[in-house]
Amino acid sequence: MKKYDDIVVGGGISGLTMALILGMNGHKVLLLEKNPHIGGSISRFYKKGIPFDTGFHFTGGLDRSGILHDILSVLGIRDLIQPIFLSEDNAHCFFLESENRLYEIPYGIENIKKKFKGYFPGEGSNIDRYFDKVRHVCAQTPSMNLRALGASLQHHLEEDFLSLEEVLNGLTGNNVLKALLSGFAMCYGVMPKEISFANHSRMSLNLYESVARIKNGGDALIRAFATKFKIYDIEIQCNKYIANLEDIQDKRVGRFILNTGDEISAVNCIFTIHPREILKILPEQHLSKAFISRVSSFESSAGFFSVFAVLDKEYYDPDFDSTIVSIFPHTDVNRMLDPVNTGASALVIMKSIEEERGKTYRTINTFEPSFFEHVETWKDTITGHRPQSYKDYKKEKVEKIIGRIVNTFPKYKDRIETIDSASVLTFRDYLNNPDGSAYGVKQKINQYNLLGKLPLRNLYAAGQSSVLPGIIGAMMSSFIVGRTILEKEKYNEFLNQNLCN
Repeated sequence: MKKYDDIVVGGGISGLTMALILGMNGHKVLLLEKNPHIGGSISRFYKKGIPFDTGFHFTGGLDRSGILHDILSVLGIRDLIQPIFLSEDNAHCFFLESENRLYEIPYGIENIKKKFKGYFPGEGSNIDRYFDKVRHVCAQTPSMNLRALGASLQHHLEEDFLSLEEVLNGLTGNNVLKALLSGFAMCYGVMPKEISFANHSRMSLNLYESVARIKNGGDALIRAFATKFKIYDIEIQCNKYIANLEDIQDKRVGRFILNTGDEISAVNCIFTIHPREILKILPEQHLSKAFISRVSSFESSAGFFSVFAVLDKEYYDPDFDSTIVSIFPHTDVNRMLDPVNTGASALVIMKSIEEERGKTYRTINTFEPSFFEHVETWKDTITGHRPQSYKDYKKEKVEKIIGRIVNTFPKYKDRIETIDSASVLTFRDYLNNPDGSAYGVKQKINQYNLLGKLPLRNLYAAGQSSVLPGIIGAMMSSFIVGRTILEKEKYNEFLNQNLCN
């Protein structure tokens, strides 16, 4: 029976981060990944030789004062990736179809405020108050500052119990302004009436400060982690997962049985997978009814119907650059993120220039909020073996989405080629996600997601469903759990030493 200090379950960005933190602190680590390769949703895929991003397209926090810059610095991989910062003047663009108007949003909070005040001249004081509130929340949140993480514990703020919708309604009656300030809801997949203003602020701040892609996308991050793993005592085993927990004494697991029948012992096991998948593994006799009810009640965030396209190679667009364009049919962001919505929804378009094997591609990745309810008819089917009705559903969705893209960018008519598409079922099957949601469990007011110790004392939970959705939230959850597992003094020394390098 092989012995390890720690088992990390799940090879997505949170699992990679957790394994590296522990390995860098002298632990012998086993990383288990159910898929044939590590990376999860940050991995790229290739179709017709063209690279497309699956779930990681852009991020904030890579500027020198940003939290992601600090995270990658501590992990020793900052110099192994190359940020590509989007245009400071119009990194985010929102096209409001009901007004037939494009709103260009720069980054840098002072720049955004100036731009918004130009669009909404009578709302200057309300715009200032909004951004003051965002800054206040983030300044009071230790998990938004890696340099404060070792010394401070998270505590709840008043804004944790107020919805984004409540705060915006208290600031302004301008529906267009409220829609633009709610726009990043598409980056966490929760309605403004459900998300707390605090978590909206924590998610949005880094995207307000700067926006960047990474050259070669999430694959660059995966290669960077793999390079660092070779330095430390970190073993990766793919196509494997924990099937049973055995020898449970004094609420500690003694043996971990894998799907292959292998038996492993470890001091700790950290799950970075979906909470509902964790619940399937934990023996029910060791769980309280309250814990089971709590996890079972978690709702999923939005998923996406995705269209992956490319512009005609012969077509040259001198204005084509990496930008994010969100198309809103109207100003009701709640309706766009409601599973029962049958009307037009939002579209988020990510344009990027990709170099692959000496060729240049102008790719257009488009995402429309979608939910498991939309594809429940085919829930018992698997990728590659779905009926014609499902194929017809996808074909109709693709045609409508391409039509809206062309309506926003008329010059792309007859120039855009659809390379592939994916529903939430596709994401469910390829990523072992129970319902294909893009951001795991919803971050809702008065809901406490799984983070840290589980009912069995040497088991822990981390991941994007723990702290905040997205790459920064997922990675920060691993730093928070790492603080629990490692000795406090040693952990603080680890952070401080690597932040100074």
